[in-house]
Amino acid sequence: MERKVYSKLKDWAVQKTRKPLLLRGARQVGKTYAVRMLGKEFDNFVEINFEENREVAVFFSSSLTPQNIVEQLAQYTGQSIVPGKTLLFLDEIQSCPDALRSIRFFYEKMPDLAVIAAGSLLEFTLSEIPSFGVGRISSIFMYPVTFFEFLDATDNRLLRTAIQNAGFGNPLAQPLHNKAMKLLRTYMILGGLPEVIDNYSRTGDALVSQRMIDELILTFRDDFAKYKTRVATEKIDATFNSLAFQAGSKFIYNAVGEGSTTGFSTALDLLTKAGLALKVFHSSCRGIPLKAQIKPNKFKVLPFDTGVYQRLMGLDIPAYLVADDIELVNKGAIAEIFAGLMLLQTFPSHIKPDSFYWQREEKGSNAEVDYVIEHNGRVFPIEVKASKRGSMQSLQLFLKERDLKTGIRIAGEQFSTYQNIKVIPLYAVENIRELLG
Repeated sequence: MERKVYSKLKDWAVQKTRKPLLLRGARQVGKTYAVRMLGKEFDNFVEINFEENREVAVFFSSSLTPQNIVEQLAQYTGQSIVPGKTLLFLDEIQSCPDALRSIRFFYEKMPDLAVIAAGSLLEFTLSEIPSFGVGRISSIFMYPVTFFEFLDATDNRLLRTAIQNAGFGNPLAQPLHNKAMKLLRTYMILGGLPEVIDNYSRTGDALVSQRMIDELILTFRDDFAKYKTRVATEKIDATFNSLAFQAGSKFIYNAVGEGSTTGFSTALDLLTKAGLALKVFHSSCRGIPLKAQIKPNKFKVLPFDTGVYQRLMGLDIPAYLVADDIELVNKGAIAEIFAGLMLLQTFPSHIKPDSFYWQREEKGSNAEVDYVIEHNGRVFPIEVKASKRGSMQSLQLFLKERDLKTGIRIAGEQFSTYQNIKVIPLYAVENIRELLG
């Protein structure tokens, strides 16, 4: 399937002042496949996986000089590594911290060699290397497949184009809107892990897709054992389960498990570093930047993928797909999670974005806005609804207290405008910045 990150990788590959690149993201989001696709653009592609080829680490232990490293890697692989012609891919690089330290020197001493490093637990190692590669290394952050990418993968490119061309003055025709909502429901329950989407696009087999998600969840849990020197594995597992059950509300450590809450904070931080959990911070939202007004200890947490979320919640995917009018009990939460994940992917891929929400802090008030974003120097509050129903009292209150002109409602309805509220269909969230101008 075609993914947005491919064009970003190609842009990096043709830069004259190209720096070594870190491709960052959770396990199973398609990092390795993306780099292999890029490798076809080069005369030669050399891949080193430090988990599969652990003995290679010795090449980085004695010297971090690029020339020495490249010469030994070429001899080991039997492939030429030529600056200007070769893409060198260092995968699962977190298993060799010395290799991670070495790539900064490629920019200084072998700038013509294209070097990409990736790893599913890369953030752990990066956090332990102070001032790593400042000014000498680029990053691209990668996430699961988006809804637009899902449409492309399922031969609905024309519908995706229609959604991107639609707007407040020209909504989709009702039959197209209905089709988009139906496909969105399918995407929400499958999620965006490439292996799952690829299987479903080829076979349409929901039962196999469900089993694949379950198997992928097991691989995530297997990784927890790698964190055990930091916190007990059962604490991480309990926190991972709690991501789903607490989604859509303030995260409370006391709700994770029985007994002492010691270790749950560390467990959540580890899951966040692994890319499996994404924090949405409370901000007072009195101006820009929103990040300067956060309360670090007050946040919500999004599971990184809607399919994983649905399986953790116990959803029976095949039964849901064949039902006609069934609605999810947790439909409000899934809509909010989906919108939050798509909003993250509207940011430039070279930065790690932050997410924010607002809640009125006066005692006895329950006013809350699901997301608040910055765009072109303006603040936009966003309310997410799964259906066409629901009041907008919190949104209007926020607009009045912050003296703002426009609020956004993301919902299961057509493009429209209600006075100072712009309504964007759930399926068009990825296009929100273009819609806001």
